Amino acid sequence: MRRITLTITAVAILMVAGTLLAQNWGAEPLYGTLNLNTGFTPDPQSVAVQAGGESAVSTLAISDPTGGFCAGYIAAGQPDVRLNYTSGTTWPLRIYVQSMTDTTLVVNLPDTTWRCNDDYAGLNPLIHLDSPLSGQYDIWIGTYAPGSIEPATLYVSELSSMGPTP
Repeated sequence: MRRITLTITAVAILMVAGTLLAQNWGAEPLYGTLNLNTGFTPDPQSVAVQAGGESAVSTLAISDPTGGFCAGYIAAGQPDVRLNYTSGTTWPLRIYVQSMTDTTLVVNLPDTTWRCNDDYAGLNPLIHLDSPLSGQYDIWIGTYAPGSIEPATLYVSELSSMGPTP
């Protein structure tokens, strides 16, 4: 009986560790934090990152309730960028990536739901939120190819005209 108890405990610890890796929005971001209030300037704001990682998004139990495609490989242990955002009543929020390689985007919203995108425009992902929430957005920038670490730029904008066009 004791052996079964130890086995069950070990599995529970591994499951908890897996969940933390998939949703570790408490960790310090790799490339910094943006603190923005609605109407921010300059618009867009940008952060240079190295996209990619070893964790396949498809294995991290992340799903986008709006049907966004959650794909790619990220550094799941911590977000790449954190956005602390105070929203207003008239501006949308656009989070997008531009890179010379195939990148993906995974964002944990302040209400703890996820949004994902791959190939919004060519190989560049974009997430558009018509009515963004105030709070903490944790952002992971992935690469579509496993084991690939590539330079990319993350952009945050409130202007519908900003970002890649499909």
